[in-house]
Amino acid sequence: MSDQIIKKELEILSKKELNRTIKRLASQILEKVPDTNSLLLVGIPTRGVYLSKLLAIYLEELSGEPVESGCLDPTFHRDDLSKVGTRIAQATNLPSTVDDREVVLIDDVIYTGRTIKAALEALHSWGRAKRIMLVAMVDRGHREVPIQPDFCGRVVPTSKDESIDLRLREVDGEEGIFLCKKL
Repeated sequence: MSDQIIKKELEILSKKELNRTIKRLASQILEKVPDTNSLLLVGIPTRGVYLSKLLAIYLEELSGEPVESGCLDPTFHRDDLSKVGTRIAQATNLPSTVDDREVVLIDDVIYTGRTIKAALEALHSWGRAKRIMLVAMVDRGHREVPIQPDFCGRVVPTSKDESIDLRLREVDGEEGIFLCKKL
C-alpha cells in the first residue's frame, strides 16, 4: 500500500474568472472607501500578500491613484499553533502607520476565522486603524469565531475533509480556485 495521498480536484474558478472576481472586489472596496489616500491593503501570507498586490493594481487603475499595500504575518498571535503547526514566519512589512487608516485585511480562504482573529491582534500592535475590513477570496464556512468577510469573492460550502486551494501564478505557477478532497 502506498503512503501517497490522492486528491480529487474540482475547478471552482478558472484563471479568467478569478481575475474578473479580483477586479469586482477592487470595485467594491472603492465604493466603500472612495478616498484611496486613506486606504491600506494588508495581505496575510502567503497568497493574501499576492492578492493585495493585485488588488492594489486594480484599485489604481480604477481610481487613478496608487494604493499602499503591505504584509502582516499573524503566526505568533495564533491561539491554535498546536493544531495548525508552525511555519517560518514572514516578516511584517507595512509601508506606513495604520493609525487612522482604512485597513483592508486580505486572505485567500476564510475557514475557522482564527487566522483573521490573530491578524487583528497583530495589527493592533502596529497602531489604531480608523476601520478594518476583510477580503476573503473564498469563504468555506465552519467558523469557530464570529468573523465574517466584508468582501468575498465566492462562498463555497465544504465538508471538513475538503479544502480550497487558491493558486496564483507567482506562487504556484498556475491560477484558479480548486475544491480538493482527499481520497
